[in-house]
Amino acid sequence: MTPATDQKIAQRYTAASLEKKGKNKQSLQEELGWPAETKRPIVCLPAGMSEALGGALLEEVLPGLLSQDVQLLILGKGSSHYGDLFTKLAKEHPHRIAIIANEEVAIRKMYAAADMALFLSDPAGSEELPQALSYGVVPIAPTTSALEDYNPVQEAGNAFLYTENTPWHSFGALVRSMETHRFPFDWRTIQKNCMGSVK
Repeated sequence: MTPATDQKIAQRYTAASLEKKGKNKQSLQEELGWPAETKRPIVCLPAGMSEALGGALLEEVLPGLLSQDVQLLILGKGSSHYGDLFTKLAKEHPHRIAIIANEEVAIRKMYAAADMALFLSDPAGSEELPQALSYGVVPIAPTTSALEDYNPVQEAGNAFLYTENTPWHSFGALVRSMETHRFPFDWRTIQKNCMGSVK
């Protein structure tokens, strides 16, 4: 499935019409009862969360993540510990954190709305990575052969990668992505690189 053919999202789009992706963000924000703010970045955790997926690192990164002006979507799968954690956080931050049902249509709506996908373990070989890329969602991930770090000088790359699995390095990659997201032309270049990297 691609966003060009997906009948279940609010607005279909291609790499050549990425400006239409914002309508999907607005639609999901309204569905969740959030303010419709298309310029506010949405970060998704497309694999849910468990210890194996980097849960301990996530708990260290969360305070920094929540200090940023972002909204957060978490896929509702993984270990019960993280389910409880995100249920609590969603109650504390009802207009910026939501758990997305682990269902095909809900997942596609999440990708269509999200700007970034946060991976805290190597996403190579996962089913989530190609789906995120095909919907123009920019990965933030540990260094992996499956992705290329964004180089603003060459306008190359399809992700924001970090070399060490530490809170400081992963948060640094997140902040780099936030800073770049403020420049729509640069951001669309990365999104096009993402969509073009999926065969």
